[in-house]
Formats: sequence, C-alpha cells, structure tokens
Amino acid sequence: MELVMILVRQILQMFLLSGLGYALFKGKKITGEGSRALGNILIYLALPAVIISGFQVERTREHILGMLYSGAAAAALLLLSILIARLFFKKDAAAAFAGAFSNPGFFGIPLIVASVGQGAVFYVACFIAFLNIGQWTYGVSILTGQPIRQGLSLKKLIKAPFVIAILVGLFLFFTQIKLPRVVSGCLSSVAALNTPLAMFTVGIYLAQTDIPGMLRRKSLYQISAIRLVLIPAVSLVLLALLPGAAREMKMALLLAAACPVGSNVAVYAQLHGKDYPYAVETVVISTLFSLLTMPLLVWVFTLIGG
Repeated sequence: MELVMILVRQILQMFLLSGLGYALFKGKKITGEGSRALGNILIYLALPAVIISGFQVERTREHILGMLYSGAAAAALLLLSILIARLFFKKDAAAAFAGAFSNPGFFGIPLIVASVGQGAVFYVACFIAFLNIGQWTYGVSILTGQPIRQGLSLKKLIKAPFVIAILVGLFLFFTQIKLPRVVSGCLSSVAALNTPLAMFTVGIYLAQTDIPGMLRRKSLYQISAIRLVLIPAVSLVLLALLPGAAREMKMALLLAAACPVGSNVAVYAQLHGKDYPYAVETVVISTLFSLLTMPLLVWVFTLIGG
C-alpha cells in the first residue's frame, strides 16, 4: 500500500505541473510557438539525457543479462500493444497509434524513480528505445497510410535523437568510461527537466482543447480503456509469469506499459497534417484517467507478488 501511495502522490504532483502549463498558456505567457520550443527541448535534450543516464550503471553480468532480458520483454510487450490496438481500431489510425504507444519517457520514468528507484530506469531504456522506433516507423505508416519502407531512411533513423542517445548510452555502459563530474552533473540537470517540461506540455495541450467536446467523444473513452486497462492487464499477466526476472524489472516494465497515451501521437499528427486536436485529446483524457488506473494496477501487482 505504501508503494501505491507513493505513486498517487507522484501522479498528483505531475498533474499540478500540468496545471501550471495550463495556467501559463491561458495567461498568454506561453504561445503555440513556445509550446513547440518546449517540445524540441524534450525531444532533443531532456529525453536523450534520460536515456543516457539510464545506462550509467556498473557493467556486471547481472546488468548485461537484465538488459537482454528486459529488452526481449519490452519488445514482446510493445508488439502485444500494437496488435491489441490495431485489433480494436482498424479504421481509426490515430486511435491505433494512441492505443499502441504509451508515454514511458515523459510520464513513466518519474513514477519508476519514485516507486522503484533510479536504478530501475536501466530496465526501461530498451522499452523507450523500441517504442520510439515503433512510433517513427509503424506509427507514421498507419497515420500516413504509406508502407513502412516508404519515406523511411536508415540515415534519418540513425540521426534521430533517441537513437543517438541509445548508442551513446550503450557505448558508455560497455566501455565503462566515466564522464567528468561537470558533464555528468549537466546531464542529470537536463534529465531532470523531462518531467516538468513534459507535464507543462500536457497542460498546454489541455488549454487548447475543447473540454466539453472532448468529454462527449466516445472514442476517447474506448482508447483510454484499451491503453490504460486492457493492455496493462495483459502485460501484468505476462510479466507475472516471466520466470527468473527481478521484481524491480517487472515493476518498471509494467509502469512503462501502463502509462497513458504518448504525446508523440500529437507531434506526429501535427507533422503529417492529420487530426491534431483529436490526437491531443487522446493524450489529455488518458492522462487524466491514469490517475486512477496506474495506482490500481500497482496495487494488484503487489497483491500477486510480482
């Protein structure tokens, strides 16, 4: 129960941060252009810093096996999410994208750190990496209606900030090169921007949303049910049955899989000229409902013993 309360407090704090973003936009202290600037800071600085920081652990046999194990589990969980979302949303590309991909980088990591510890971020680095690659390839494909291979360049993929961060993180992990204290301190400071900036962005999204209209749209509740209830429930069963996995790894992966809709659905919808307001609404309403679903899921996890 203590773990559940920690999670509830952390989520409430994140919602307060969202409220600040909402107030700043409504008070005209942040513009739409400013919101895009925050998004660039998140994508090009904060999230890469989080990923690199996640690999800053001692290279032991346990950690290498844990990385391989968590990577395989992450790939399985993400594939499961994609299949379930596509099954329920065959004719709604934005919903299929929203249902398939959670928000572990911006929303999940603060919860993982608060409830499991900083060390557990290592176990979701592969999840974040695979999720971003999935959004970059499969997600864009279903939004645009084009085959994955069309418009996909290996050169562009390698230049993506999250891929660069993964490669840097893996290099530092395997070589065990210690960053100078001033560099590691800067990295930690930038990574710490991840949560407040991400939640400010959610608040800005909310400030631009037709809230009464959003609350009347039934498909948003269906997306939230799939993203926050069905997929996490199936993930919980699979992780509980996973033999030999550390409990903190299971918890970290479960929280990553149970997060609300990833905000990148709005980013990619805007980039490709799709229904941006609808994409924003999937993020906003699922984030609101996650206040209830994520603590409940963690409570069930603690009951079954992980």
